[in-house]
Amino acid sequence: MFLDKRAAARTAAVPLQRLTYLLSFVAPGVLVYACFVLAPILLSFGYSLTDASLFATRTRFVGPDNYLRLLADPSFLTSLKVTTILTLIIVIVPNVAGVGVAVLLDRAGWLYRALRSVFFVPVVLSSVVVSVVWMAMLQDEGLINRLLGIRVGWLSDPDLALYSIGFIISWQMLGFCSVVYLAALQGVPQSLHEAAAIDGAGSWTRFRKVTWPLLAPALTTNTVMLLITGFKAYDHIQVLTAGGPGLGTTATVAFNVIQVGFTANRTGESSAMAILMLVIVATVSAVALRLLNRREVDL
Repeated sequence: MFLDKRAAARTAAVPLQRLTYLLSFVAPGVLVYACFVLAPILLSFGYSLTDASLFATRTRFVGPDNYLRLLADPSFLTSLKVTTILTLIIVIVPNVAGVGVAVLLDRAGWLYRALRSVFFVPVVLSSVVVSVVWMAMLQDEGLINRLLGIRVGWLSDPDLALYSIGFIISWQMLGFCSVVYLAALQGVPQSLHEAAAIDGAGSWTRFRKVTWPLLAPALTTNTVMLLITGFKAYDHIQVLTAGGPGLGTTATVAFNVIQVGFTANRTGESSAMAILMLVIVATVSAVALRLLNRREVDL
């Protein structure tokens, strides 16, 4: 009888212990997430429904007026177009180049290990540092023009500035994509390549039929990361062009959020812009993740 009571007590204490462990490990993370992610989003959404300003003494509720005004604002639509073009460049270029670099570095030896570190260095550098270095190189009398023997306004020409920024961000993200693809390449069983070679498959056929399908998880990771990087691009633009040259030729939505909120002091409109951008990024990322995950399953 006594043993039965002790067993029942231990059994009853198990759920309580599990709950204690769960709260001990999960609660700090949930609290940090709620304070630094959920709370700012909710505050921004609240501000977006008002005419709040940094120096306004009174705030008036305006409902969806800020959203309706943005959807009819040519400058916002232009910034959305600029953001889309820049994001496409940032998603495509590092992904394609990253696969090539990873294939070239997928070899043993100290030289290739050193080259991997060299390619990854730009990833850990500050965006401001990268922008300042490239701005010096892309000036009219800069290193790039002198090497090519031409005089091109890479950052001052409205037709080239956005593509130059896209190239710079892609260059910085190349190391990240290469490392992810390299890790995936090293996980491809060598026996599959040997079997394909025995069947008469050439190097290109082996890559296309064996290697590339097994890189699907790496492609998913890189694509989602690059999508987020493109949509939130701000630092490079602020340093390199400040939204110019011309009227908003390189001004992304993230750039306009800062300008409208802190320069023009229209906090309500800036918050509405940020919420719209959040919805767009979440939707595009979710769709891309679903499509890429489905591709992984099909393969």
